[in-house]
Amino acid sequence: MAQGSGPGANPPPGRVGGLAGWLPGWAPDDRRFWRAEGSKRAWQTLLLTTFSLTASFATWFVFSAVAVRLNSVGFQFDTMQLFWLTAMPGLSGGLLRLVHSFLIPIYGTRLTVTTATFLKVFPMLWLGFAVQDPQTPYSSFLSIAFLCGMGGGDFSSFMPSTSVFFPKRLQGTALGLQAGVGNLGVSIVQFITPWIIGFPLVSAFGGPQTFVKGAVQKSVWLQNAAFWYVPYLVLASVLCAMFLRSVPGKKPTVGAMVKNMVSDKYVWFCVVTYIMTFGSFSGLAAAFPLMIKSIYGGYPDAPDPLAYAFLGPLVGSVVRFVGGPFADRFGGSVWTQVSGAGLVIGCLALVFGGYLTPTGLEQFPGFVVVMLWLFLMAGIGNFATFRQYPIIFAYDPQKGAQVLGWTGAWAAFGPLLFSSLIGASISTFGSANAFFWGAGAFFVVGSAINYWFFTRPGQERFDFGTWKGTWWDKRPQQGPVA
Repeated sequence: MAQGSGPGANPPPGRVGGLAGWLPGWAPDDRRFWRAEGSKRAWQTLLLTTFSLTASFATWFVFSAVAVRLNSVGFQFDTMQLFWLTAMPGLSGGLLRLVHSFLIPIYGTRLTVTTATFLKVFPMLWLGFAVQDPQTPYSSFLSIAFLCGMGGGDFSSFMPSTSVFFPKRLQGTALGLQAGVGNLGVSIVQFITPWIIGFPLVSAFGGPQTFVKGAVQKSVWLQNAAFWYVPYLVLASVLCAMFLRSVPGKKPTVGAMVKNMVSDKYVWFCVVTYIMTFGSFSGLAAAFPLMIKSIYGGYPDAPDPLAYAFLGPLVGSVVRFVGGPFADRFGGSVWTQVSGAGLVIGCLALVFGGYLTPTGLEQFPGFVVVMLWLFLMAGIGNFATFRQYPIIFAYDPQKGAQVLGWTGAWAAFGPLLFSSLIGASISTFGSANAFFWGAGAFFVVGSAINYWFFTRPGQERFDFGTWKGTWWDKRPQQGPVA
């Protein structure tokens, strides 16, 4: 095997094979190595890990679809309690991402991804049984929601893994594909749930509940919303155990990795811009169904939240993997700037358009359009930043990979922040206006940071992409510096 050069090309003694499946060497930027064997293994790894990541996102956001149905099958939770059920996976997802951002260099791709995938079976089983009994205490649902955060936490292992498998010239494409397709798990859970709860999937694991909405009564099997992920997760974990391998590198200490993150101001600037982009995507995805129910659910013939909510994550996910090649071509910094500006415009449109304080259902279509705009802008920022960050830290690819996990960890608190604060805004002030004023202000700050440190003429860490134009050529050509 070609050994190549650079960080991670050759493993230290004792880091070959083993339970983690360490490869004897890896040099993706060596074009001969890439053509001979690197490309095939990298794309196979991307396929398997993306298959698993899709289930991760779906299980992470399962409460966004289940919460809007709980009171209709006999539970009696208030608005804030329901928002907390969609917020809790964000709390654990963020905390677990901080852990996962250190796991790949220590345990490798195969061991980390296989274990993380299989562990999500347990909250899905618990949730499937819990929704069948209206006497299940609220504390149990909070515990299940917290465990669902495992599906969000392991994202910070998937992204660093993919980053080290691919050459720099394909970072935007590979990471955009994985994150974009993986994000589709959010749309899948909100799209599939209304259909899959309508018939007995596995009758041996429970009977139907009576769904009541106004004068409408029908039988549903809400447990299906959780149970159907179990065989998917088992299959994914088996495939990962069989076929994944791990890129070698010097085994770092956790202390050294933490210091590497917290001591670099550019890392924290990336944290802010990723909270602005992916934090917004994940937060809006978690809160969107309950926003529809809370804001427009009191009108006669109110819309079914899950008939529309899946569209937001779908838009954000599709633009994320479609836009990856554009980020490789034109660079990530400018697209992040577009994303920030678009998010500010969306917040202002929600507030000044009166869509958060409607006087009738005639405003609902406009509300959906503006929300889809916000998802679109967040998706643009997601593909932009995942090209941008490895380039900012191109002088140290291993650090660049870790930054993907570290920033993802902080942005994973998006569901916690959005769901809890939107719920608090509605409960306290009667509308979500206060939240979106605050969100808009944060987006202005994030956009300013991105412009000043990564986009303006003369700064040192601009991502040029592969295209050279007049405006880009005015910037320094030496690339990132240590």
